[in-house]
Order: sequence, then C-alpha cells, then structure tokens
Amino acid sequence: MSKSFSRISGMISLYKGLPQPVYVLFFATIINGVGIFVYPFLVLLLTQRLGYSDAWAGTFMSVAAVAYLPGSFIGGKLADMFGRKHVMIAGQLCASAMFVVCGFLGVSDLVPLFIILNLFFDGATDPARSALMTDITTQENRQVSFSLNYLGHNIGFAVGPVIAGLLFYRAPNWLFFGNAIITSIAMIFVALKVPETKPDRATIEASYSTDSTEKGHRGGLFKALLSRPRLLALAAFLTFFSFSYSQTLFALPLYMTRLFGETGATLYGSMMSVNAVVVVLSNAFLVMALRKYHPLRNIAVAGILFAIGFSCMGLTSTPLVFYLLTIVFTLGEVIDATNSHYYIANNTPISHRARFSAILPVIMGFGHGIAPLVGGHISSRYGLQIVWMVVGISALIGTVGVTVLYLTEKDKRPGPANTH
Repeated sequence: MSKSFSRISGMISLYKGLPQPVYVLFFATIINGVGIFVYPFLVLLLTQRLGYSDAWAGTFMSVAAVAYLPGSFIGGKLADMFGRKHVMIAGQLCASAMFVVCGFLGVSDLVPLFIILNLFFDGATDPARSALMTDITTQENRQVSFSLNYLGHNIGFAVGPVIAGLLFYRAPNWLFFGNAIITSIAMIFVALKVPETKPDRATIEASYSTDSTEKGHRGGLFKALLSRPRLLALAAFLTFFSFSYSQTLFALPLYMTRLFGETGATLYGSMMSVNAVVVVLSNAFLVMALRKYHPLRNIAVAGILFAIGFSCMGLTSTPLVFYLLTIVFTLGEVIDATNSHYYIANNTPISHRARFSAILPVIMGFGHGIAPLVGGHISSRYGLQIVWMVVGISALIGTVGVTVLYLTEKDKRPGPANTH
C-alpha cells in the first residue's frame, strides 16, 4: 500500500514547480478538450446527417484538411512577427464563429463550407499555441510541461465525446454550438491569465553566439528548416503514424456503426472516452518510466503499439476487444505525444518557433490529410477490414524510419542533452 501511495505521490510531484502560465494553459486546455464535439463525429455528420457516401466523406475530409495549411502558414508567420497570444485568441474565436454558423444551418449543403473555414482559422491558431507553450518552458521542464498540457486535453476529451455521442441523434446542432461556446470560454481564460511570450530581438541576437540547439537562425523559414535535416526526416516518418491514427476519426466510427447500428455511435464515443481516460491515468507514469530513454527510441516503441492496436481492429467484432485495442493504441499515442513534441521543440530555432510549429505539423499531418481519402476509397472498394491492414503497415513503416534515426543519432543520452 505504501509503495502504491509513494508512486502516486511521485507522479503528482512530477508536475510541481512549473511556470504559472503552464498551469493556466493546462486548465484552459481542459475546458477546450471538453468542447471538442464536432470532429470525432464529423464523418457520421457527413454520412448520416448530410447523406454523403463513404468515398465522398473521405474526399471531403482530405480536401478540408488542406484548408488548414494556409491558415497554419499565415498564423505561424503572424505569431513570429506580432506575438503568440493575440494570434491564438483571434484565430480560435474566428474558428468558433464558423461553428456557430454551422449550428444555425442544420442540414444545409453549406455546412461543409463553414467546416472548411473553421479548419482554416484553427490552422492559424495552432502554431501560435505551440510556440507559446515552448516559449514559457525550458529544456529542463519542457517534457513535463508538454505532458501536463496533453493531459489537460485528454481530461477534457474524456468528457466531450460522451456528451457529443448523446447529442448526435438528439440535438445535432448543439455539437456545433457547444463546441463554439466552450472553446471561446477557454480563449477568454487565456486572454486574462497568460502573458505575451514572443522573444524580443535582443534575446534572439544573443542566442546566435551560443551552442544551444534552440539558437536563432539568420534567414528565412526554408533555410532554417534545411539547417535541421533530422527534424524534417522525423516529421516525414511521423506522417505514417498520423495516417494510422487519423483512422480513429474516419474508419473507426464507420466501422462501429456498420457493426452495431445506431448504438455504434455511442460505443465509438465511449471508446474515445476510454482513450482519454487511459491518457489521464498513464501519462505521468509513462513520462517517469521512459524519460531515461532517448525520445526517438520511445517514439519507435509508440509506432509498434500503433501497428498492433490498429491492425487488429479488422480482426474482431467484440466490444470488449475494441476497448482493449483502444488501450493499446492509446499507450502508443501517449508515448508519441510526450516525446515527439519534446524532441522537436528542443531542436527548433528560437527565431522561427511559430513557423516551425506551422510547417512541421503540416509534414507530420500529411498522413492525416490523405487518410480519409485513402480510407474512404479502400472502404468503398474492399471493405473496412482492409483499411485496418493498410493502417497497420503504415505504422510499421514509420517505426522503421524512426528506428533508423535513433540508431544514427550522435548522442543517445536521454533528457535535454539530446539536442543533435
């Protein structure tokens, strides 16, 4: 009993002593996570509410993801020029406004247009949010801070999909209204409690004379990216993971409703809540257990868990097994999230943080963008079981790539020293 208490106490103490803005963002992220109603059920909105086919819905989700790109590039540039906080708040409020319009439109054919606009503004928000989080942390506390923020998202997400699953058939317009209202509340919280964090010119100039892997880079974005080839390679390999994981938003809800009918939406929502609960319960433990190992090694382990969890989805039709597989791929998600962002942040130049936060997720998210398109066409032609086979292979390809990066890393020591 005392050993268990000691472990729990150690996990809690892991998050003590962080900068105050980290805790503010943690609570804002919980609020924001509760309000994520639309995207877990987007494919069902398109197919069941608006009457589109699997292939059309998959094509739309891939095309809509493209709208994220210009928003991300514009938001990253603006955040590096004018500051993180204002760009983040403005982008999120505009994104919420698009969902308010969707709520009033109901089953109109204009709904997909405003979903695309929401993604554009959401794209403008994310680089500023990521750069702000990096600004307020150091290499010593960054992994724990990122872990706490990720934990906050999943505490909220443990509640959000359950509410959304109940609303889907009873009050579908409130998927949009609820999302908009709650995310706006989170931004008000940030506006009142989080300071602007953009590094000033003197700080950037001083970094040039250091040997830090976060030192500024003279020149534009593409020259800065080329100075970090390992980050580009990692981002390319992680896109195979994003292709796999994004099927939780496309193939998984379709698979559940095909197997279980109307109750499938509720089952899917409960699986996503299990996902969030496992994140909450395992986050601190996994960070403590794996922080002594190199981040790239940990990311490769995450890829193996993705491959197992997703490829086995097509081999079962039993709810209990689906819950067990959800636990498996969720453990991979936690390990990936708490190591990939940490490694990338520690190797990003201070002068280009928001722009790197725009371009690298685009590369990593390419798989996410094409996954509904590929998944929709495979599903329509061969069935959803084949989709899961393809997903498992994709995760294995990413795992091999990350493993090669790890084996060729000059410094395989864990922690902030891993900055090559």
